[in-house]
Amino acid sequence: MYSLYYSPGAASLVVHWLLIELDVPHELRLVDTQAGQQKSAEYLALNPNGVVPTLVVDGQPLYEAAALVLHLADRHPQAQLAPTLDDPQRGAYLQWMLNVANTLQSPLRLWWYPQDIDGERADMVRDGARRRIEATWDRLDAHLAANGPYLLGERLSAADFYLTMLMRWTRSMPRPAHEWPHLAALAQRMKARPSFRTLYEREGLTEWA
Repeated sequence: MYSLYYSPGAASLVVHWLLIELDVPHELRLVDTQAGQQKSAEYLALNPNGVVPTLVVDGQPLYEAAALVLHLADRHPQAQLAPTLDDPQRGAYLQWMLNVANTLQSPLRLWWYPQDIDGERADMVRDGARRRIEATWDRLDAHLAANGPYLLGERLSAADFYLTMLMRWTRSMPRPAHEWPHLAALAQRMKARPSFRTLYEREGLTEWA
C-alpha cells in the first residue's frame, strides 16, 4: 500500500496519475498548501523540502516527483512504462526524464513563483523563465515530429505522463504548450486515457480537461 501526500494539480499529480494507471493499492492524504500545511512540523518530518509530493513506500517517505515517477515505473514492470536496465531505450528514457525535470519543471516553477528569485523583479523573472520554457517546447515538438508520437517513439513511457503534467502547468501562459502541434497531439493521446479521467475526478480538476 502506497500513501501519497498530494495537493490537487501540484507536482503530486503525475504520481497520483501513475498510481491510478498502474492500478496499485494506494491511499491519498490531502495537504492543504493554501493553509501552509506543507510547512508544518509533521509534514517536514516526512519531506524537509516542505513541498508535495511525498510518497510513503513500505513505510519510508520518499520525495521529488521525477524520482517517484522513476521508482514507481521500475517497481511495476508489468505496466511496461519504463525500459528495463538492459533495454536499448533505457538511456533515452532516463535522458528524457531528467531533461524534462531540468529544462521544464524548474523554470515553470519560477514562472508560477517568481518571488522565489526576486519579488521586486517578478516580471523579469517570468520573462526569462518563459523564454527558456518556449525554447524547450520548440525542441520537444521537433523531436516528436521526427521521432514521435511519444518521447520514445511508438513506445509509451512514464516520461510521457511527466511531460503531460508539465504541459498542463502552462495553460495560463501567453503561449501554452498545446499551441505546438506535436505536443498538442501527445496531450490529446494522454488525456484520452481512462486513468486521466479518474485522476481529474479524484482531484476535482476541470482546467485543461
